Amino acid sequence: MNNQIDYNLALQVLRQIPTPVMAVDRDLKIIFMNQAGCNFLGKKFEDIKGNYCYSLFNSLHCQTPECRMKKVIEGGESSTVRNEVRVNDRTVYIEYTAAALKDDDGNIIGGLEYILDITDRVRQEQKLKEQSRIIMEISTPAIKLWDRIVVLPVVGVIDSMRAQQMMDTMLKQITINSSKVIILDIQGVAAVDTAVANHLIKIAKATKLMGCRCIISGISPAVAQALVQLGIDLGEINTNSTLEDALSDAFALLKFEVVRKKQDAK
Repeated sequence: MNNQIDYNLALQVLRQIPTPVMAVDRDLKIIFMNQAGCNFLGKKFEDIKGNYCYSLFNSLHCQTPECRMKKVIEGGESSTVRNEVRVNDRTVYIEYTAAALKDDDGNIIGGLEYILDITDRVRQEQKLKEQSRIIMEISTPAIKLWDRIVVLPVVGVIDSMRAQQMMDTMLKQITINSSKVIILDIQGVAAVDTAVANHLIKIAKATKLMGCRCIISGISPAVAQALVQLGIDLGEINTNSTLEDALSDAFALLKFEVVRKKQDAK
């Protein structure tokens, strides 16, 4: 009698949980769905029971090796992952936890899944990521300084993500402007360590592979001293202390000659 009361109470609790909860048998056929799950699918339980879970959720993981429900039924560990489902012609981002469903003897008879709708959270994350990308692009503008010469002034900290964005910007500018020389001006970089130097070397090598020379300008006495103390060799990369000197080197590489025009005699 007590077992029956405990069982009914457990079902009552599951039915009232305000987020989808479902259970399937070993064949992935639905044997339980709480009211929140029925509302999520927009169906009555009578129309859900006995259907394969993948036929209703149509998620990215369904019928693939990524399906956590199938993994726990086969004896795998419980896990929580993100997924994307198509419900009533709309895309919903979810986070679901799958656990094995066992009988009194500990035998796995199916799986239990707890689902959270995280669509708003994912869209906010995507929005923040896009804003971050735009800010990085604004903070690292590529400027066409002369015919086939582009300058990329860098201000702030250079981390892995920033370095990748810088490389993408530079390579794109090489294609757009048929650039032959790119000046990477690091006068606004607060500090240069081994990681930053390695990022700069990779950027210079990538531009060289596209037939473009990279000149690093803005090498201050402090930066020069730090590079020497760290034992960092920039290799064949041209370096200058000022943007003006870097531009002069760029002219020389392209065999441009700057001629001062004489004023007309009065």
